[in-house]
Order: sequence, then C-alpha cells, then structure tokens
Amino acid sequence: MRTTGLASDEIIALVDCNNFYVSCERVFNPKLDKIPVAVLSNNDGCMVSRSAEIKALGIPMGAPGFKWEAVVKKHGGVLLSSNYALYGDMSARVMEVLSMFSPELEIYSIDEAFLNLGGFRIRNLDQYAEKIRKTVKKWTGIPVSVGISKTKTLAKIANHFAKKVPAFHGSLNLLDDTRIEEALKRTPVGEIWGIGRQYDKFLQQHGIKTALELRDADEKFIDHYMTSVGHKTVLELKGYSCIGMDEAPAAKKGIVVSKSFSKQVTEKAELAEAVSTYITRAAEKLRSQKTVAGHLTVFLNTNRFKEGPQYNNSACTTLVPHTAYTPELIKTALELLEEVWLPGFEYKKAGVMFADIIAEDDVPLNYLETNYLDDKRKDLMGTVDHINRRLGRDTLFYASSGLKKEWEMRRAKLSPYYTTRWNDLPRVK
Repeated sequence: MRTTGLASDEIIALVDCNNFYVSCERVFNPKLDKIPVAVLSNNDGCMVSRSAEIKALGIPMGAPGFKWEAVVKKHGGVLLSSNYALYGDMSARVMEVLSMFSPELEIYSIDEAFLNLGGFRIRNLDQYAEKIRKTVKKWTGIPVSVGISKTKTLAKIANHFAKKVPAFHGSLNLLDDTRIEEALKRTPVGEIWGIGRQYDKFLQQHGIKTALELRDADEKFIDHYMTSVGHKTVLELKGYSCIGMDEAPAAKKGIVVSKSFSKQVTEKAELAEAVSTYITRAAEKLRSQKTVAGHLTVFLNTNRFKEGPQYNNSACTTLVPHTAYTPELIKTALELLEEVWLPGFEYKKAGVMFADIIAEDDVPLNYLETNYLDDKRKDLMGTVDHINRRLGRDTLFYASSGLKKEWEMRRAKLSPYYTTRWNDLPRVK
C-alpha cells in the first residue's frame, strides 16, 4: 500500500457526547439523574438513547419501548419521546464550545466532532482533553468523552476506550505506539470505524478478528480483497492520516422529509396537511444551506406490516426555475398529491424529496420566469426563517399544514422545548 504523501504526525481528537439525547433531558430535569432513562424513536417506538442505568438492566439499543416499559418503571426509570428541537439546539451549543479549542473543527454527527490538534504539540494533551471535557460540561451540562490519536480511525478507538473504561475518566491520549498496539489488540475488527457487518463477517472468516490483526494483515490480501475505503482504514490503523478534516461539509444533494403517522390516515385533507408540513421542513433545510431544488417528489405508503390492500406510489416534477420558496413548493406538492392519492386505503406514511439541488449562486438565468432569489420572496422567506429560529419553530406557519395535526407521530412522553420555545423556559420556584 502506498504511503507517499500521507501524514504520520497528525494529532486528531474525537469528542463524543455521552448518551446524548438522555444527557440533554437531564440538563433541564435533574430528577432524571442516576435513574434509568431512555429516549424513544418516532411514534414512541424503539430506544435510540439509553442511560448507563438502562444499559445496566441489560436492555439493548433499539429495544421496543412498550416491551420494556414495565421493567424500566419497576426500577424507578422513565421513557421519553424524542425531542429533536431540543437535541439540535443543544448540539449547536456543544459544537460552539468545541470550536474554541481548535481552529479546525469537523462536525461529524449531532453528538460527535473531530478536532485537529496538530498545532498543540507543546501542550500537555492529557490536560487539554480534560479541559475540553470540563468546559463543555460546565457551559452546556453535557458530558463528553475525548479520544486523541494520530488519525481519525485511531481517535475513534481512543474515544471508545475513554468512554468504556472508568479508569480513563472520560479521556484517552493514544499517541504512544505501545498503547496503540494494546488498544488495537483489544478492539474487535467489527468495531472499527468503517468496517460494516459484511466486512466483519468476511474478515472473521479469514482469521482476522482484531484491529491489530487487520493492521498487520498481508498487504497482498488487503490489495486483493479490500476496497479503497478498506485500504484507507488499514492505513489509518498504521498511523497514516488519509481521511482529512472536512470543516465545511458539502451541501446535501438530496433532501428527504418523511415520517410515519400516529394512526392510519384515510382522509386526503390530513395527507395534505402532512405533505405541507414536510415541504415546510424540507424547504427550511434548503435555505439553511443556501441551496435551491430543481426536482420534487411526493410519495405515499400504506402499512406493509398490516393485513389488507396495499398501495405505494409517488409522483414527481421538475421545478423551473430552481426554488426554495415554500408557498410555491407547497402548491406544487399538493398537485402531486392529487395524482398519487387513491381513496379506500389506510395510509401509514407520506414524504417529500428534493433532488437536483444546487447552490443559490449557481442558479441559471431564466428569461421567462423570475427566480424567487431576485425579488421580495427571498426576503419574505428570510424573515419567516428568522422569526421561527428566534421565537420557536412554527411561530409562523402555513395554513395548509393544519392546526390539530392528529396525524402527527405519537410523542406522548415529550419533554418541554426548553431552549427553543419561550413558553417552555424552565421556571425557578
């Protein structure tokens, strides 16, 4: 494998929020501390975030909430509905704090970020990692784990041990070659970042069971059987940084907003409310990344797990010119809904998808129709987005999205929107 031009002296930190959704809930409700807490997926389905106390009960990730609710309550715990507005806002706060610790920050997911610490070699990195942990906890209330090593893949492994081994107290500096080798020896090959189930099974069949065995595998075997991603993984395990920092992730080329309903929906009016709501969310995402869409799809699905007649269909259209103007998109989406809706079916899910997404600056000239970017419509959307960000989502909303929204996904255990809605601000007694 070629290593020419690859850095072997990088210092990368991975900061990962611990049990993030649960931690967000605990920040504003101290009564949840030290009791079993789990956050459920859409429609209060499966567990997507578990406290240490839930894990100690032997309840696996993805377990159906209704099957384990009695066990959780028996041990004094609670199950909560997912509050994505709260989690998104808390994530932004954590990332803002982390940006103070390195000029190069890559937000990897809602609860993870990579930091390039290459310019901090003269610092005591163990102390610096501890400072990161304490500052994030003090300023946001969210506990984090910090793993430091030579590459992103090794930083992931370091973070895993920082989180799982109490003796490390939430941070691990994995720059020493001897410590790296010991960590790789203790890491199952299936837990390596970038190694999926099929790769795991394949490697196990060929006697490669640990990260160390993969790192030291015969190069001819790697060249013959591994893809380019697999090659990068092996090089990263060897200490060569070949997965660079991405400080400004590319804008999404496709945006999908789709959710299952809390009940079977038969009325077209309710489907229209759902489609209007999903278009509103998707258009907000378009504008947040300063893009416009040139293609729109609307789709409907019945419940394939339920006996009875099934129906799944979609309709699409080209948007000329490209746009992110919500009223226009809602009008087009409802026209597409007319094409796909059939009476007599019980619908479980609807959704919208934008494609042919381009940057606002790249919109081609159109002499027949004025683009919304060139008139007051863009100012209107900017004002609506600003008000909804400042005063809470749907402070301003479109009438076609409905008022009662009885079709919305079930969230019977939803906590308040502590940071994004004025009426939900915590009150001091």
